[in-house]
Amino acid sequence: ALGDGGAVVTNDAALAERVRLLREYGWRERYVSHEPGMNSRLDELQAAILRVKLKHLAVDNASRQELARQYDELLAQTGMRCPHKPSTVGHVYHQYVVRTPRRDELKVFLQANGIGTLIHYPVPIHLQPAYRERLFRSKHGLPETEEAAREILSLPMHPHLANAEARRVGECISSWCHDAAPAS
Repeated sequence: ALGDGGAVVTNDAALAERVRLLREYGWRERYVSHEPGMNSRLDELQAAILRVKLKHLAVDNASRQELARQYDELLAQTGMRCPHKPSTVGHVYHQYVVRTPRRDELKVFLQANGIGTLIHYPVPIHLQPAYRERLFRSKHGLPETEEAAREILSLPMHPHLANAEARRVGECISSWCHDAAPAS
């Protein structure tokens, strides 16, 4: 839509805090759930906007798929782990998430080159304070999940991203990978 919104009015500080936590995944700080919550930020205005935008969903999804194809092509020789899409399924690429053990270095490099990235969900659910004791009781943790959380980086991805902008992102990453590669 065009953003999140809504209101709850109370003079009870404890209730206000609880409502804040519940409305957005139980987060006190971004991506850290302190208790089970939900995403309940959609209001009537946002619903009305989405009703109009729904007419454009197929075109927007096609745009994202083309951008992802371009990223796939540009990043193919980088050694970067890119999203895998089996040929038997579709993908709308809400996010385009790459994976590299040097994620933080890459993020800094891209930022220095004017390219914004995000680390979506840097703390796995089983390590979130709200869920740690409730859902996962393995003393060994989830090592693959924890490694992935340390390595993932979301590249710019939205249906209005120009092909030239995606190409610049891909070329910038390719340059970084080439320059950062150990000499043979």
